[in-house]
Amino acid sequence: MNAINSIVAQIKKKEIKPIYFLMGDEPYYIDKISDYIEQNVLDEAERGFNQVVMYGRDVTIDEIVSSAKRFPMMAEYQVLIVKEAQDLSRSIEKLLSYVENIQPTTVLVINYKYKKLDKRKKLYKAIEKVGLIYESKKMYDNEVSEWIRRVLSGMQYKIEPKAALMLVDFLGTDLSKISNELNKLTTILPVETIISPIHIEENIGISKDFNNFELRKAVGEKQIVKANRIINYFIENPKNNPLVMTIALLNSFFTQLLIYHGLPTKDKATVARRLGINIYFVGDYVTAARNYPMRKVSQIIAFLREADVKSKGVGANQTQGDILKELLFKIMH
Repeated sequence: MNAINSIVAQIKKKEIKPIYFLMGDEPYYIDKISDYIEQNVLDEAERGFNQVVMYGRDVTIDEIVSSAKRFPMMAEYQVLIVKEAQDLSRSIEKLLSYVENIQPTTVLVINYKYKKLDKRKKLYKAIEKVGLIYESKKMYDNEVSEWIRRVLSGMQYKIEPKAALMLVDFLGTDLSKISNELNKLTTILPVETIISPIHIEENIGISKDFNNFELRKAVGEKQIVKANRIINYFIENPKNNPLVMTIALLNSFFTQLLIYHGLPTKDKATVARRLGINIYFVGDYVTAARNYPMRKVSQIIAFLREADVKSKGVGANQTQGDILKELLFKIMH
C-alpha cells in the first residue's frame, strides 16, 4: 500500500515517469495503478487523441514501440497502456531498444500479470534507470484479514474478526473478488457500520453457521456432531464449498497448531504474532492444543496430505463427500 500511495502522490505532483512496468502475482494492485494512470494523467479532453489501450494478445513489441514513439497532440503527454502484456513474455526483451531511447512525452504502462522480469537482464536494469518497476506480490491467507480491515477502515467501516475470516475462507486471497464484495457491503450498509457475520450471510450469501471457519472451530473443540453437520452441508453444496479449499484450510490450521505446540512462550501476543493470526482467535488454538497433542497433529497433517491427493483423483475411487467424511473421522478419533 505504501508503494502505491507513493506512486499516486508522484503523479499528483506531476512527477510522471516515462514507463511504468507493473508485474507480479497479484493482479489487483496492477489494475489499480494502471487504472489510476488511465484516469488521471490526462484530462478528459486530452484522452481522445492521446490515450491508447492495447492488449498483449493483439499486438507485437514493434507495434507498441511504434505507438510509443509518436508525439502527443495538444497535450504534454500521450498515455499508452498495454494490458495483459504477459502474453508478450517471449518477446518482452525486445522492448530494450525503446527503453534505451525513451520518448519522454510518452507514458508507457505495461501490465505484466502473473510474471516477473528477470532482474539480471538488461531490460530490468534499463527500466529501473528511467522509469518505475512495481512488483505486486500475492498476499498470504493470514495477511488478507488485516488487508480487509484496513480497506474498510479507510471507507469508515469496521469488521468483526470472524466476518473477515469468513470472507477469506470463502473467497481465498483473490483481492479483486474480495474488493467487489466489500464494495457491495459498503453500498448497502451505512457508514460506520461494524460488519458482522450476519451482514456477510445476508448480503454475500456465505452461511455464518456452515463455513470452513466454523468447521475448523468445531474440529478444534472436538465437537463431532457439529463438525459432521457442517460437512454434510458442504457435501450438499459442493460448488460453494470445494473439498480442496476445506483441506487447504484445515492443513493451515493444523500446521499452525504444530507451531503452537513448539512455542516456548504461549502468551496471547506471542502466539498471535508467531502464527500470523488475530489475537481474537488465540483461544481456538489453546483449546485445540489440549485436544490434539503434538504427535496427533503430525499424524493429522499426514491424513490431510493423503486426502489432498485423493481429492485430485490420484489412487482413489471415492466421491469427494466420502473423502471428506473419512478425513473427519481420522482427525477426530
